[in-house]
Amino acid sequence: MTEILANRTARRRGIAFTILVAVTLLLMAFSSNPAVLEFQRGVSFAFRPIQGALDEIAGAAARAAGAIGEIDRLRTDNTALRDENDRLRAENARLEEIRRENALLTGLLQLRNGFEYETVAAQVIARESSEFRRLVTLDRGTDGGIAIGDVAVAQGGALVGRVVEAGPNFARVLLITDGGSTVIGQLATSASTGEVVGQLGGVLIMNQVDSQVRIQLDEEVFTAGIELSGGIRSPYPKGLLIGQVVDVRRDANDVVQTAFLLPAADLDRLEFVLVVTDYEGGIPPVDELPTDCTPDPGSTDEPTLPDGEQPCFTPTPSPQPSASAAP
Repeated sequence: MTEILANRTARRRGIAFTILVAVTLLLMAFSSNPAVLEFQRGVSFAFRPIQGALDEIAGAAARAAGAIGEIDRLRTDNTALRDENDRLRAENARLEEIRRENALLTGLLQLRNGFEYETVAAQVIARESSEFRRLVTLDRGTDGGIAIGDVAVAQGGALVGRVVEAGPNFARVLLITDGGSTVIGQLATSASTGEVVGQLGGVLIMNQVDSQVRIQLDEEVFTAGIELSGGIRSPYPKGLLIGQVVDVRRDANDVVQTAFLLPAADLDRLEFVLVVTDYEGGIPPVDELPTDCTPDPGSTDEPTLPDGEQPCFTPTPSPQPSASAAP
C-alpha cells in the first residue's frame, strides 16, 4: 500500500514538472513573438504614469525617512552641543570668579606691600545689616593675631571699620556705616576736620566742620589720626580713605556745616579685608605714658627720662586758695 502511494506521488510530481516546463517553453515562444512584444510595450506605456507616480512616492518616502533620521541625528548632536555649551559656560563663570577674586587679592597684596603696618588678610563670611547694626564677620580671629580694636581696611586703603569682637577663628567688625561708629575725618583740600558718623542707608555724615571752610563735591576725606593730649592716640591710623563728599549742607546762622560722604569701600559687597594688627590706638600702655617731669620736693636733680625715652609732660598746677579767702 505504501509503495502504491509513493508511486502516485512521484507521478504527480512528474506531471507538475512537465506542465511547468511546457508553460515556460510556451511563454518563451510567445515572448519573442512581435505581437506579444507590442502588447508588452503598450501595457508598459499605459502604466508608465502610474509607475512614475509610484517612483516619486517611493522617492519622497525614502527622502522623508532619511530626513527623519537626519533630524534625529541633529537633535542628538544639538543636545550634546547644548550640554557642552552649558559646561563651558559654567567653567567660564568659575574662571571669571577666580579671576575676579585674584584681582581683589592682588589689590590687597599691593596695599599690604605699601603699608607701614602689619596686617592679616581675612575673608568676609557673614553680614549683619539691620536698622540697628552694621557688622561683618571675618574668617580669622585671635589665632591669626587679630584683637579687639584692630582696624580693617579694604582694597585701595579704604577704611572698613574696627574689630569689636574676636574669637580663635572669627572676628566681627563694626562698619563705619553703623550708627555707633565715629571717625575723625580730614578733608583733603583744606585739612579741616570733622566727626564722621554712620547712618542708615550707607551714607556717612561729617559733622562739626568749620562753616568758613569751602567743601568741594567729590572731595576725598581721610582719617585724621589726631593725637590728643596726654598721649591718647586716634583709634584709626592716619591717612585711610573714608569716602568722598556727595553733598554739603550749610546754615548761614551756624558756625559749622555738614558734609555727606559716600564710603570709599562698597561695604555691602565686601569680600576680603586687611586687618591692621600692630597699630595701638586709644590710651597707650602704662609703660608708654608720659612721665611727670616735676622734680621731687627738696631734690636738686634734673628729671630724667625712663628707659625708652618716653616724652614727659608738666602737670597743670592745682588751684590754691587765695590769701583773702583764708578764715
